[in-house]
Amino acid sequence: MSGMATYDAVVVGGGPAGATAAADLAAQGRAVLLMDRAGRIKPCGGAIPPRLMRDFAIPDHLLVSRASAARMHAPSRTQVDMPIDNGFVGMVDRDVFDEWLRVRAAEAGAERLAATFERLDREPDGTAVIRYRTKEGRQEGSVRARAVIGADGALSAVGRQTVPGADRVRHVFAYHEIIRTPPERAGKPACDIFYEGKLSPDFYAWIFPHGETTSVGTGSARKGFSLRGAVGALRAATGLGETETIRREGAPLPLKPLKRWDNGRDTVLAGDAAGAVAPASGEGIYYGMLGGRLAAQSVEELLQTGDARALGSARRAFMREHGRVFWVLGMMQWFWYRNDALRERFVSICRDPDVQRLTWESYMNKRLVRREPLAHARIFLKDMAHLLRLATP
Repeated sequence: MSGMATYDAVVVGGGPAGATAAADLAAQGRAVLLMDRAGRIKPCGGAIPPRLMRDFAIPDHLLVSRASAARMHAPSRTQVDMPIDNGFVGMVDRDVFDEWLRVRAAEAGAERLAATFERLDREPDGTAVIRYRTKEGRQEGSVRARAVIGADGALSAVGRQTVPGADRVRHVFAYHEIIRTPPERAGKPACDIFYEGKLSPDFYAWIFPHGETTSVGTGSARKGFSLRGAVGALRAATGLGETETIRREGAPLPLKPLKRWDNGRDTVLAGDAAGAVAPASGEGIYYGMLGGRLAAQSVEELLQTGDARALGSARRAFMREHGRVFWVLGMMQWFWYRNDALRERFVSICRDPDVQRLTWESYMNKRLVRREPLAHARIFLKDMAHLLRLATP
């Protein structure tokens, strides 16, 4: 055991949350090990808002396309365009984007290790010992950690072993196929979003432009629902059935933040592992990177003070900033996604200029827009008209 390396922090998972946490801690001079399973690519539409690019210094060259509108598709095949005035949604390919973030963490001083987390043990003095296995499964290893950040996905092995309640996270399962963008879709600026029960009984399906490639996917929490079948049906209905498929990916997405993100000792969760994915939209890159930054800040405070209560600050800060948004989105998903009649009315509401403006402002800046009370009042009255069937879809 005397030859075992010791780190200030071991970060398990090298996605946006883990890579951000590792980069931030390493930049402060901490000895950091970033452990990531080699070859992992998360299924993701790849949308990032301008605030993410500003807050985390993301260069433009990582964008494979810029979406200037969302096109909402109702069950009746009615389409509603939601243009973005004076802005865009950046689109990234997760394999390239995530690796760039990991390289940035290494350049900041973090050590990288391609391995799979096995378990967390304890030495007699209580120090955490991280057991891991390399990709080939031929080599096992161990390192000590003064602190651990679990950023290893929705069904986090770190969380399930260390944080109370992390083994009971509710989630949907997302699946997408990356296809070669056909010539007729090249340059199209819109993200297509489909609210239709046969494509997803409780979430939505999508076609997102990625430049030379396109992400076609869906998600659902309903057991027995065929995600691959739904994606196949969507591709067939939109003329993409015979387009070259480059790869297929699937992964769970949490439905709401966990009630607790730390073990009260030396471990804190971030990103999907903490449940930091927006309800209704499934957006997780920005929230994952913010969660990683907050986790790093809480670990830095722990390392400086020795007070394990510092770890709880990550969740408190996150929920103080975004808890209300998550609650609103959760209620929206619970109500409007229940059946096709409600989905039809939901898409109809998206025609409203007030809805479009406030939606995009909130998305771009990652906060509820409160400065337009009259616009919110108008939206409330229109929503009530749809709920009471006083308005036609």
